Amino acid sequence: MGLSKTDLFTEEQNRLAILAKSLAHPARIAILQHMLRKESCVCGDIVEEIGLAQATVSQHLKELKSIGLIKGTITGRRACYCIDAEVWKKVQKDLLSIFELNNEQAGFCC
Repeated sequence: MGLSKTDLFTEEQNRLAILAKSLAHPARIAILQHMLRKESCVCGDIVEEIGLAQATVSQHLKELKSIGLIKGTITGRRACYCIDAEVWKKVQKDLLSIFELNNEQAGFCC
């Protein structure tokens, strides 16, 4: 297996790749969409909403939390999560920057 050679790329490119990898699962997208619709902390109803096993949902939450998109608190057996608004705005800006690159020249392909 070859090395990924991430040192060949900018910090921004590496950051966006990590973000894209973290978002690259439909369960994580569903979790984020659920949290955004609720507009509040989500406690316990993610499993019911998503339809996956608790352990599976926990793994997806862990991945989203590791990149800072969500934050949460665990009190005993109760866990509550919400979108980190500051990080969410940065992610939106970062993703939008890709789509805005050479937008005027998008139709000029070989």
